[in-house]
Amino acid sequence: MKVIFLEDVKGKGKKGETKNVSEGYARNYLIPNQLAVEATKGNMKNLEAQKKSEQKKQEENLAEAEVYKAELEALEVKITAKAGEGGRLFGAISTKQIAETLAKMKKKVDKRKIMLDEPIRSLGYTNVPIKIHPEVIATVKVHVVEE
Repeated sequence: MKVIFLEDVKGKGKKGETKNVSEGYARNYLIPNQLAVEATKGNMKNLEAQKKSEQKKQEENLAEAEVYKAELEALEVKITAKAGEGGRLFGAISTKQIAETLAKMKKKVDKRKIMLDEPIRSLGYTNVPIKIHPEVIATVKVHVVEE
């Protein structure tokens, strides 16, 4: 029996996939648990329409991410910190501090999206990559100045 998966089923198929499965498995498990529906012409048309709308939504999200990237890259994040001789910081600038500073500048960024390998430990400029979308990464200039 040919079915369209509504959810991911381990070992059988992913959401949106059309596959042949045994009739008993489909009738007794997949369909009653709403994991799949029978692949009729009407259900196939619904699947195509869903895929088209999902693709359009993803394209819109990508376009929004590109605009947000341009806005972020135009900014310069200025963070003050206590420093000793030679421009070494007491402590370090973490992703949390960068996210909080961006929030004060009315730009919301999740600290987990800031891809900083290790905290900033010196004064000056640092380019920090921020993952806005799986395909879009913005680079923000962070300027650490002495308090």
